[in-house]
Amino acid sequence: MVDLFLDAGAQLGESPRWHAAEARLYWVDIDAHCIHRTDPATGTTETMQMTGAVGCVAPRAQGGLVVGLKDGCALIDAWGDVPHAFGPQVLAGIPEQRFNDGCVDAAGRLWIGSVTSDKSNPGAMLFRLDPDGDLTPMIGGLLTSNGAAFSPDGRTFYHADTPTHALRAYDVDPATGELGDDRLFHQFETGTGRPDGGTVDADGCYWSALWDGWRVVRLSPAGELLQTVEMPVQRPSMIALGGADLRTAFVTSAGKNLTEAERKAQPHAGGLFTFRVDVPGVAQPGFAG
Repeated sequence: MVDLFLDAGAQLGESPRWHAAEARLYWVDIDAHCIHRTDPATGTTETMQMTGAVGCVAPRAQGGLVVGLKDGCALIDAWGDVPHAFGPQVLAGIPEQRFNDGCVDAAGRLWIGSVTSDKSNPGAMLFRLDPDGDLTPMIGGLLTSNGAAFSPDGRTFYHADTPTHALRAYDVDPATGELGDDRLFHQFETGTGRPDGGTVDADGCYWSALWDGWRVVRLSPAGELLQTVEMPVQRPSMIALGGADLRTAFVTSAGKNLTEAERKAQPHAGGLFTFRVDVPGVAQPGFAG
């Protein structure tokens, strides 16, 4: 059963990340320029206001956060501190692009992609941010980089260019962070929702939130549809597995750009939702920078 965990009213809720040491859920509202930290035990949410769009957030191994902002990545040393730029600000001077979805691999590298508002020009990219600040382009020719996640053994990288309705799987060398061959992992039918944010569970199955699809789905390591969870909102945006046993699914959603009729049909659009899963998630590593 899906429960409304937090009636957040987010414009564009995204990037839920479970912080096991703090027992807190971090997440962002991209368009409201906010980073949130929610305590599931009390329902209390703390908020950090940014000066611009914040596409994703992830804990750092040494404490603090790494975030993807409009022009590049930044580090936040402690909650409430001002972010400071980290690595090349490669999107500076490109007004139609900003950083979007990202995830950290087992070696502590941040894989982060951009999104472009110019849908006639697939100029967005996926990058790998190493702990020393080096930023390496990994995949180009994208419109909306999303769905970044790794298999439990770190040898498969999942990724979506959301408008294509396709999820792809890439071979990856866990030691070097180099990508190898890729394959079509799952193709969603047009009109049934587009793959947005995702995560992987301990069995190696991939969970995908389907934007405009009213649901999240679980796919086998072979890309077969195993489970569908219907959501009370049109635009679930990303899923994370957390809680003490890593068996609580947290799903963010978006409430912006809805018609009056659409909003009436989903009064909790922009909320955070939870449901229980049978297979736990994988503990998320911290960014090593």
